[in-house]
Amino acid sequence: MPERKRGITGDDASRREAIRKRERRGVETEEERSRRLSTMEQRGQDRRAEETEEPSNSRLSDMAQRGQERRAEETEEQRNRRLAVMAQRGQERRAEGTDEHRNSRLSAMLQHARERRLNVIEGQNHHQIQTFYAARTVLN
Repeated sequence: MPERKRGITGDDASRREAIRKRERRGVETEEERSRRLSTMEQRGQDRRAEETEEPSNSRLSDMAQRGQERRAEETEEQRNRRLAVMAQRGQERRAEGTDEHRNSRLSAMLQHARERRLNVIEGQNHHQIQTFYAARTVLN
């Protein structure tokens, strides 16, 4: 018969540590909470800065997959609520922005519209050229 382990096993230790962390968070101040979250955010940024393109692509692909699964399961009401929250955040962000931010955003929108129009024109020109050469081939 195997000898019984004495003391705290790995699973028990990590479970107890998690419980202690939760209890500490119950009494942490707003400043402590802010510092803890900021540290977590910084660690995540550092980790992402060090990762190569392949793990980065894999991580982003996993995130996209989870988002698709979540959206596939959501009800119409949940979808409407999610979209309303997104719209509200956009309005708040725009309201907080300075004139410089607003001008920059509008300039980017204008540039994007110009590029779209150019792409349409190029597509039309390409189609006209193809039609011309096709007609010329038929006539020869």
